[in-house]
Amino acid sequence: MGPAHYRLCPQSSEHLLNASAVRTQPRFPAEVAAALKHAGWHPGRWDIRQAEEWADQLAGHNDPAGPEHSVFPAAVEAWAEFGGLFLDQTGAGRLMARTPFLIDPLCGLHQPRTLADLGRALGRQVAPLGEEQYGLALLAIDEDGRVYSLDHTGEWYLGPSIDHAVTGLVLGAMPERLKVQP
Repeated sequence: MGPAHYRLCPQSSEHLLNASAVRTQPRFPAEVAAALKHAGWHPGRWDIRQAEEWADQLAGHNDPAGPEHSVFPAAVEAWAEFGGLFLDQTGAGRLMARTPFLIDPLCGLHQPRTLADLGRALGRQVAPLGEEQYGLALLAIDEDGRVYSLDHTGEWYLGPSIDHAVTGLVLGAMPERLKVQP
């Protein structure tokens, strides 16, 4: 049996941001902006030097028996803007409990095979983004900027962009499970 292929589910009306809308509203809902600010984020935050260091570390991590990490612009941009942010949150969210998460691609340093498998199933490159719940789930981003969470129960689609994913994680939105195509 060949590798599994996933399809993204159509977005439900529950999504919190409309990517096609002209930005007439703030980038993030007030609750999300406040949580991000508390974690150290601000509009214009951009640490490209750190993002490039992470890219070099990932590219230099070679396992002779396994695949190499993918590094691409969407990942480097997400790392530059949100890298190093830790949101230590708990409690009830809108649809599920909020979980702490960290944006640090080195959380996936030793997971190139897992990320390559997901990338093959999605038909696109995937890079590490960070972790949820102190390492119980791996956050990943694809070359189009879509964000995923991988845990022991499966693969989850967090949104079409880092903004959607962060908003969903902060608000406790229900992610969509990736479905295997028949």
